[in-house]
Amino acid sequence: MNVRALAAEAIGTFILVLMGSLGVATAIIATGGQDPTVIILIIVPFAFGLGLLAAIAIAGETSGGHFNPAVTLAALFDSRLGWVDAIGYVIAQVFGAVAASLTIRLVLTQNFVAATVNRAGNTAADATTAQIHAFATEVLLTTIFIAVILTVTKRAPSAAIFVIPLTLVAIHYAGILISGASVNPARSLGPAVVSGDYDGLWVYVTAPFAGSIIGWGIYRLFNSPDDDVDELDEADDDDLDDLDDLDDLDDQLSDAQG
Repeated sequence: MNVRALAAEAIGTFILVLMGSLGVATAIIATGGQDPTVIILIIVPFAFGLGLLAAIAIAGETSGGHFNPAVTLAALFDSRLGWVDAIGYVIAQVFGAVAASLTIRLVLTQNFVAATVNRAGNTAADATTAQIHAFATEVLLTTIFIAVILTVTKRAPSAAIFVIPLTLVAIHYAGILISGASVNPARSLGPAVVSGDYDGLWVYVTAPFAGSIIGWGIYRLFNSPDDDVDELDEADDDDLDDLDDLDDLDDQLSDAQG
């Protein structure tokens, strides 16, 4: 198990949850305790999206930049990660998220931590129905998120640092008033643990995993395992070409010395 990768996952998740939570706190402060809905829609999507960008920039290359158990599950299904590493990643992510919420508690107050807890939106008269709506929304949004992540990291990895955070911004605009737009069990667990508020938490520790599996299935629908084999063959051919070039260079040096 790569300790540096685990540290990267913990720190990256810490950055993501901390910046997003501070965005929520800023929206509340800016409205003076009045209804912060409009300000939340302006600030919070970018707080989480750009927080993810910062996390990827700082720690992404070391661990792969998951910062989300749902992403780790998809990587496991796609054979990009082993079981032992996947379990270690999830533990590190939850640790980072809880540490971020504890930091909000230390820097601000318990009320600000409570404000970052994911909750079902006002979509139904009773809480159970609203939570079902939130569950369905989390599944759909996580499906899109995972399909984007798996595709861009395979097909255009240099663009991932921009595409993935911008997708998270769009996800927040689409779902923040319906489900809170978590799409990340660690992000939801952190505030819940620190605030002691577990109401509706089942939505956020189940739906993203369901969306992760569906998103992986959509990715595989358009990217067959044969494509991976072809890419490996091309990489091997490139390596052989590099070795041939080195052999030619050695021969030229030998001729020159002779």
